[in-house]
Amino acid sequence: MSLTNAEFDVSEIHWLMDMFQTVDVGLVVLNSDYRIQVWNGFMESHSGLTPRQVRERYLFDLFPEIDEDWLRRKCDPVILLKNRAFTIWEQRPYIFKFKNYRPITGSAEYMYQNSTIFPLTDTRGQVTHLCIIIYDVTDAAVSRTELESMNSRLQQLSKTDFLTQLCTRGHWEDALIQEFNRLQRYRQHYSTLLMCDIDHFKRVNDTYGHTAGDEVIRKVADVIKANIRTTDLAGRYGGEEFAILLVDTSMQQALCLAERIRQQVEALTIKFNNTTLSVTISLGLAERDLNMQEHRHWIEAADKALYQSKVDGRNKVTCHHPEDDGN
Repeated sequence: MSLTNAEFDVSEIHWLMDMFQTVDVGLVVLNSDYRIQVWNGFMESHSGLTPRQVRERYLFDLFPEIDEDWLRRKCDPVILLKNRAFTIWEQRPYIFKFKNYRPITGSAEYMYQNSTIFPLTDTRGQVTHLCIIIYDVTDAAVSRTELESMNSRLQQLSKTDFLTQLCTRGHWEDALIQEFNRLQRYRQHYSTLLMCDIDHFKRVNDTYGHTAGDEVIRKVADVIKANIRTTDLAGRYGGEEFAILLVDTSMQQALCLAERIRQQVEALTIKFNNTTLSVTISLGLAERDLNMQEHRHWIEAADKALYQSKVDGRNKVTCHHPEDDGN
């Protein structure tokens, strides 16, 4: 038996209403006064409010967490220009602060949402209502934020030496280049470079093993970290060699710091497998000089001073002076 046109129209409306209630997106219709006219099953399920409870309620009274000024700025052009507007979770995590109940994305406290806002017109083409469609994008948002967090962590790991938690050589040298360039621009400023390494370190490795050597490196690094300022930058330059960039620090000021580090390392008692180890370090200092054309010249100057400390018997601090190079 065929359906009459009237019966078909009723069935079509029934299907549309069924789809409207069961579709996995939120559908909200507001009148021009921002009072709720339509509220589908998705919105009821996540808000706990039935269509009867929300109908004719002022949206911003019912959901005070919504930024009224922001949403009106989004909606006004929709009414005026009869164009759609979109919101994405990267700019604002949600419009409606719904709890996240999805087990896959349990790490998210609230539902991340994208939305589409479009005008509804009457038979004369006048905008009388707004429809807001809410999309649950929590899975994608959590995956994205976790990936970004992982990439940030990997980037941080690439800058940090695993053993000492000081900067890696590459990251430290990048910072040195930036500081060198800054000093080139502001020639009245000064900074000092400190290079140091552990005396007779090979003997420690050969006698007690590399694990003991690692412990010695860690302890020396701890002394360095305890003595530098937040504006300074310390890095592990080589196996047992360290470099410290002392920003806005004169040679005389750096000498006081270097001597303090040297004394504290000398006083260390490092316990390893029922053995107590003691070590010393040699240090070289070089203040940035106007005759230095490249950052590597700065490193070479501090390295020469470090070498001189070793020649003079180790466990010493030596300052480099331009005249040492015959300048």
